[in-house]
Amino acid sequence: MDVDETWQQHWGRPEDALARAVEVLRTPRPDVLPRLSEVVGTLVPHTAIAHLSGICTYSPTLAYGPPELTGGTSGLELARLAERAAGTTSTGRPWQGEAELAGRVRPVVAVSAQQGDGKGAFLVLVRADAAPVAPGALAVLQQLCELVIAHSDHRATDAAPPVAAVSRAAAEARARATAEFTGTHGATLSAILAPLRSADLDDGAARRAATELAVTALLDLRRAADLDRTLSEEPADAAFARLARELRPLLRHTRVRLDLAPPADAARSVPADTAHTARDAVRVAVMLMLDQEKPARLHVSWQFTADGALRAVVRDDGLGLLAADALAVHRTADRIAALGGRYGIESVPGWGTTVTVDLPLGLPAPIAATDPLDGLQPRELEVLDQLAQGRRNRDIAEALHISESTVKFHVANILAKLGVSSRGEAAALAHRAGMPGAARLHVAS
Repeated sequence: MDVDETWQQHWGRPEDALARAVEVLRTPRPDVLPRLSEVVGTLVPHTAIAHLSGICTYSPTLAYGPPELTGGTSGLELARLAERAAGTTSTGRPWQGEAELAGRVRPVVAVSAQQGDGKGAFLVLVRADAAPVAPGALAVLQQLCELVIAHSDHRATDAAPPVAAVSRAAAEARARATAEFTGTHGATLSAILAPLRSADLDDGAARRAATELAVTALLDLRRAADLDRTLSEEPADAAFARLARELRPLLRHTRVRLDLAPPADAARSVPADTAHTARDAVRVAVMLMLDQEKPARLHVSWQFTADGALRAVVRDDGLGLLAADALAVHRTADRIAALGGRYGIESVPGWGTTVTVDLPLGLPAPIAATDPLDGLQPRELEVLDQLAQGRRNRDIAEALHISESTVKFHVANILAKLGVSSRGEAAALAHRAGMPGAARLHVAS
């Protein structure tokens, strides 16, 4: 059977391709990459999958597969590969070739998908061999990835309040770690450069070679920090420009005049989750005003406050009847609270309404968790509940409609997050925490 016939067995009918796409879109967020790997395995056989996202600030670099691959693949390696493949992927076609990942040159297929704001995702499938993939299979892979990334963009933009809070905390922790890493290694490499550049040392050729290596290492460190900032933050002017693009269609068939005042410090960066929430609050406020206030004019502004917050203000000249709790719709008030923000609505009958939203640019100090299970994702809690009932991996996979390898992946994460070394200890912890299924505790070996 040739290459074309192999993938068409599984993907040849439109209903089959759509069913597999729906399967991925229905998967809970933490499980998307393992499920995507499983689904496209019949399309493009591979041993590991890696993902670099410009959408998800919580975990912009993910990998799934053997530990020797997933543990050694960095975001910087993926970014370099993205640049190398850009000539092909920018035309909407996957790239096939070889790339250095986790310390070795490996055959890969790379796919890029961009969103309207210039951010998107880069997906890499690490293959066991360099056999060419059928053009038809590559075309299907591209479209499936476009669909999944568009769906992920929607999830990130309209994230539930708990997800927004966790994402923000992760971005803050990553930024601190990057700053410490860059500072420490930068100082070390700078110290090495000083004597190597000294005119008092012999062997100029060795000195030049060592200097070149050290400079390259410094540039890589800085590039890694820049990459992380790019994935977890948005320039203020770009974030506000995206808001302007989203507002204009709302006013297209009205006579309402829209005045926009972007932040004065346009080059300043805003955490992506803060930008998402600020845009959401402004959109909701504008829709409510159009529906209830009947304004002739709307003014929208962003500014940075002296106490380190992004302030979004929406003001109209309408009836001045908007209720003080109006932003409770669409979970907007909850999303603001999840990021430690606050909002106020001031309505003056006959004169109009002003909505003000303040979102801190830094995250408050985290509160120590009282529940040992607080750090687990929803899917991990489901797996732990099944595990606490004494079920084996195969039974858990059938009960939750996921693969057995995905179950193993979750169990490993659960043990690490709970700080335990065995399934029995995890089950006992679930029992003490009062997990629903843990009352029937008996542990599978």
